[in-house]
Formats: sequence, C-alpha cells, structure tokens
Amino acid sequence: MNSPDFNRYKRMVDEHLPDYLPEVDPKSSSLLKAMTYSLTAGGKRIRPILLLAACELCGGSAAAALPYACAVEYIQTYSLVHDDLPCMDDDDYRRGKPSSHRIFGEGMAVLAGDGLLSAAYEAMTKDMLLYLDDSERLKRRVKAAFVISKGTGCRGMIAGQVSDMEAEGRTPDPQLLAYIHLNKTAAFIKSVLLAGAHLGGADAAVLAKLSVFGENLGLAFQIIDDIMDVIGKGEERGKAAGGDAEAEKSTYPALYGIEKSKEYAMELLSKARAAIRGYYDHAEALSFVLDYLERQIN
Repeated sequence: MNSPDFNRYKRMVDEHLPDYLPEVDPKSSSLLKAMTYSLTAGGKRIRPILLLAACELCGGSAAAALPYACAVEYIQTYSLVHDDLPCMDDDDYRRGKPSSHRIFGEGMAVLAGDGLLSAAYEAMTKDMLLYLDDSERLKRRVKAAFVISKGTGCRGMIAGQVSDMEAEGRTPDPQLLAYIHLNKTAAFIKSVLLAGAHLGGADAAVLAKLSVFGENLGLAFQIIDDIMDVIGKGEERGKAAGGDAEAEKSTYPALYGIEKSKEYAMELLSKARAAIRGYYDHAEALSFVLDYLERQIN
C-alpha cells in the first residue's frame, strides 16, 4: 500500500488495536487468546482507516478517534470469524491463516466473535465517559457509535448477510442482489465514514458527500470482491477462491458476467471519486482506496 496517509493510519490501528480490548479474567484467558488470534492475523484495515481519514478530512484528530477505529476493526473481525463457521460460509482460511474455528473449535470461535463485538461497544462507550462534561464532543461520539451500530446491525450488515444466506441456490434476482450488497457491505463502509465525519465535527454538506462516497465505494468493494473470487488467486485473497460459485451465492458475476460486473464497479468508483472531488487535498487516503480497487480489476 503506497500511500503516506493510508500507511500512517494503518500503523496507528495496528499499534493500538490491543489497547481497547477489555481486561479478561485469567479463567477466561482462552477467550482472549482466540479473540487476539483473529484480530492480529493481518488484514488491510480498510474500514478503520476510512474512519480515521474521514475524521481528519473534517478537521478532527485521528488519535482521538482511535477507540472508534479499533472498535470498527473488532466488528469487522467478529463478522469474519462468524462468516467462516461451517454453518455459514465454511471457510478454512482467513487472512492467509487457518480460520478461528479450525484452531480453537466452533464453540470458541462463536464466543470469540461475540467477545469482539461486545468489546467494540465497550471501547466506544468507555471513550464517551471521558466527555460527560463536554456536551458537544459527547454528542459527536454518540452519533458516531449510533451510525456504526446501524450500519453493522439488523438494518445493515446483518440484514444483508441474512438475505445473502437465504438467496443461496436461487436464481440471482437484480433487486435482491442490490439489497444484499447495499446492506452486507456498503452499509458498514458508509457507516464508518459517517462515524469519522461526526467525530471530526462535519457539517451536513460534508456528511452528504461522504454518504454518497461510502455507498458507491461499498457497492464497488463487494462487486470487486465477488469478481476476485472468480478470477483471483487464493494466496492473494487470504482464503480459497471459488467459494461463491460452490455455495451458489447471488453475486454480480453470476448474474451479469465478469466484464459487465467490472464495468459497473468502475462506474461506481467513478461516482465515489466525484463525490469527494472538492476534498482531494484532504482525502489522499480515500482516493488511494479507490485507486487500489481500480487496479484490482484493470
């Protein structure tokens, strides 16, 4: 990743990721071990980086936003741990390493995911307690936590995952496919950008621009991931390729083919780029994510 801001944000997240995990009683040390295993297995950290980038774009402090950025990575990691379970996508590898359930067993993997999810909200609410006497800063943090909750919950990511699961083995439907991607991936990505913007004190105009940016980026992100599941190599993805076809999932390549899917992804990335055109001097990391996704399919 050759981007000064992107790399700076990633170093911040990687360095501080363990800092906001709760203290665990020694009797439950196996839980912390399983949580830490998946959390430190690698990954690009794109979602927490987007949050920090949005915060600084809006004039905020990336350092002050770290509890929320790390919370976002806890949520992302919990979702992957649960996705990999045999009752879900049944993946043996994640981020180039054996999946949590392959190392610790299915029951512990479920609990490790649960632990990471609850740790995310503990990190955010613990930070809020520091601002009880500062109503404006507290309000920003409450808004940030709310949009993250909404984007990753039953009106966002989880809703999309439910529809994704129920659509397996069925003929892909364009409207349902759009719903799945808007919720499964785009809602989470949009939420982290809005959370960062709230933390930075964004006004309504910037929030609107970042909302458009996030939704188009999120849709493109998932479509490109679906494309790479067909044409990518397992070692590049950190997990086996071809899983979508094997599970008969509803994807854009399955419905429209690779080339049309690439064209649509490029169109979405172009819309995302247009949404932040006026902020380019302060959005180097956001632009870099768009460039990175474009290079994957060109």
